[in-house]
Amino acid sequence: MSSNHQIPSYLTPHATGPWNVYLEQIDRVTPYLGSLSRWVETLKRPKRILVVDVPIERDDGTIAHFEGYRVQHNTSRGPGKGGVRFHQDVTLSEVMALSAWMTIKNSAVNVPYGGAKGGIRVDPKTLSRGELMRMTRRYTSEIGIIIGPDKDIPAPDVNTNEQTMAWMMDTYSMNEGRTATGVVTGKPISLGGSLGRREATGRGVFVVGCEAAAKKGVTIAGAKIAVQGFGNVGGIAARLFAEAGSKVVAVQDHGGTIFHSNGLDVPKLLDHVAAHGSVAGFEGIEAVLPNNEFWSVNCDIMIPAALEQQITEANANEIKAKIILEGANGPTTPEADDILRDRGVLVVPDVIANAGGVTVSYFEWVQDFSSYFWTEDEINNRLTRIMKEAFHSVWHVTEDKKVSLRTAAFIIGCTRVLQAREVRGLYP
Repeated sequence: MSSNHQIPSYLTPHATGPWNVYLEQIDRVTPYLGSLSRWVETLKRPKRILVVDVPIERDDGTIAHFEGYRVQHNTSRGPGKGGVRFHQDVTLSEVMALSAWMTIKNSAVNVPYGGAKGGIRVDPKTLSRGELMRMTRRYTSEIGIIIGPDKDIPAPDVNTNEQTMAWMMDTYSMNEGRTATGVVTGKPISLGGSLGRREATGRGVFVVGCEAAAKKGVTIAGAKIAVQGFGNVGGIAARLFAEAGSKVVAVQDHGGTIFHSNGLDVPKLLDHVAAHGSVAGFEGIEAVLPNNEFWSVNCDIMIPAALEQQITEANANEIKAKIILEGANGPTTPEADDILRDRGVLVVPDVIANAGGVTVSYFEWVQDFSSYFWTEDEINNRLTRIMKEAFHSVWHVTEDKKVSLRTAAFIIGCTRVLQAREVRGLYP
């Protein structure tokens, strides 16, 4: 940890986790912020942190308690926006970092949101559907004091989905005494959800992947793709690349790593994962690889779309891909970033690569406010335009400043946030 960082009392100085990665990224961008750097400490401190107890009655009559978090990192440019994840390894440091990356992401693609994130420290597979519903509703009630359509708008993340958002929307609405569809995004279509939202993050990864491939001289038709995580992000991205003629040669998830040199049958694999919960047991493969060998698979494009801190200095030298598309949030450590850049690997950072989800969440929010809904083609066309514009803006800064795509994205994102902070001033 750099000595110029003041560690808040609620984090252990030697175990700051993902938050430390974010702080290092801010340090790298600070020299490029000019006069706005006087405000940079704003980015190193979340605006608001809420830690809640989430008690529920289990199906067997016992009482269980879970830790819940909601962090609002910055709201200078608009209400907080960010997902809610249910995972047994969720920590405050992780949620803080994820909320901060949302601040940068929303700013980099220029949607009018700040950054927020939430989570419950729980393995959802250990709960029944009824227990999951009760936990979601109690969590929503506990954080209800800081969320709202014009305050902070949650969305799905790891182990949460449209049903989770429906429960959250209903709970908030019942507590408010009115139907508030705009309090969450990623809802079912029947409750004001948007067409194209479920596929949006994966589609955004595909769109910027095609733009990055053009810059690196990689032809999408015939390109070899390796995907870590085969859920809503990695699975959709893999399907779109396969439809464009790419070969998805390796897929890794919690069930293991599968490989086929001529390309896996992605539609069949998606059906298998939907039925069985992982890639384990899929028959159309050449080999099951040890998990650590995923990183050395011969491929053109690698898509880490699982959890943070997957690409580290321990495996960065093994990667053979020309392009890495960060479908997950924070999958690459700063040390690995440096190694990959020195080796000529183009890393398209999470704050651009996976911004398709929050972009269509923005569309959903706008549609809920107006009660006027767009067609799926309109959604996808608007998403494609915004993602391409954001990528090319970042690419221009990369070439102009001779920096990585991540630093360029942070230059754009941090500049917009701090300009808003400066113009608004401090109150009182």
